[in-house]
Amino acid sequence: MLRSLATPTVPPRDWHMLSDETQLTLTRAALVQAVQTVAGQAEFLALEMETGSLADRGGPDALRLFAAVLRVSQDTDMVAQGSA
Repeated sequence: MLRSLATPTVPPRDWHMLSDETQLTLTRAALVQAVQTVAGQAEFLALEMETGSLADRGGPDALRLFAAVLRVSQDTDMVAQGSA
C-alpha cells in the first residue's frame, strides 16, 4: 500500500543510532531505487502511449528524455555534500 505524501514517515529512533556513514549509505541506496522506479515508470508510460493504450500527445519522447536525465543525474549528483 502507498503512503500519503502529505504525511512523511518519521525514521524510527534506531535510525539515529546508526553512524552518519551508514545513514548516508542507506539514503543514497533509497535515492538510487527511487530514480530507477520513476525512470522505469516514465518508460512504461511511453510504451503505453506508443501502443495506443494512452493518448499520445508527444509524450513518449519526452518521457524517455526524462528517464534518461534521471539516470544520468543519478550518476553525477549523488556525491556527498557536507556531512550528515
